Amino acid sequence: MGSFEGHLLSGSGLLLYSIYYSSLMSLALLQKQRMPKHLLLPRKMLGCRLFFPVSYEAVVKVVIPAFAILCEYYYPLGVNHLMMIDWKDPRRLFVFKDTWQHVTMFGFFILSGIAGIVSQAKQASWSVKLERTGEALAFYVVALLMIAHIENKSVLEIRVHLLFVLPAFLLALILTVEIWVPDNAPLWVLKSWMGLVLSTWMLQICEMYIPFTGQPWRADNPTDLAFVTIFFCWHLVLGVTLLIAIYGLCSLWHHHYSSWTKTLGARYQRCLMESSSEELEKLNAEAVAQDGGV
Repeated sequence: MGSFEGHLLSGSGLLLYSIYYSSLMSLALLQKQRMPKHLLLPRKMLGCRLFFPVSYEAVVKVVIPAFAILCEYYYPLGVNHLMMIDWKDPRRLFVFKDTWQHVTMFGFFILSGIAGIVSQAKQASWSVKLERTGEALAFYVVALLMIAHIENKSVLEIRVHLLFVLPAFLLALILTVEIWVPDNAPLWVLKSWMGLVLSTWMLQICEMYIPFTGQPWRADNPTDLAFVTIFFCWHLVLGVTLLIAIYGLCSLWHHHYSSWTKTLGARYQRCLMESSSEELEKLNAEAVAQDGGV
């Protein structure tokens, strides 16, 4: 959906996912984990028992893009963009180019979610590689289609979408490296940062549809074009700020949880008794004497 609602849905979903992954990454760094651990769905849901572990992340990758595809075809209510070729026209023209580009992007994210579900079910040595390959492929497709998406657009739209391609392509490169080096902490941080930048920039595009100043952006104004690039640089800083804030909150939770578990452990420590201790020998002697006297 090349509209305010479409960019808002995509940007909000991507932002929530980026915050979720940044939280997992922060906890993995604090707990010195080899890799971030997925949060798994309960094994019993809606009266049905799951046959294998499934993460929230994989389900979100399938459900949200599937909903977005339905919106692409049938939103606003009453429209139908499911047709790809106008068969009534003798020239057999392709129609709804933007819709099919968006559907293709969402479709690859669904494939990424399916790859995640399969990798979590198998738990084999190649599982992580399959999951990272699916994610990298999805972002390569985003970058490729966004480059094609700017054809016959205004200068402003071209600038905005090229700046969107940059973090998407960097994310794809990072995920490609993670196929072979999944346990590299700096890559986790870079991936979280680029994900936050990509999502906040998508929300910035929403602002261009409904400007907070009340005045529309002008594609023929060099000043407006310059400020688009300036705002993108600010989004780079905003991504770092959000990442630091998420890490700080996770650090507070981790220290609070660690101190709580230590307090519990100290409160319920078992009394360790060694067989060689003098007190244990004295108690045993007294018990034997009492048994002999009965």
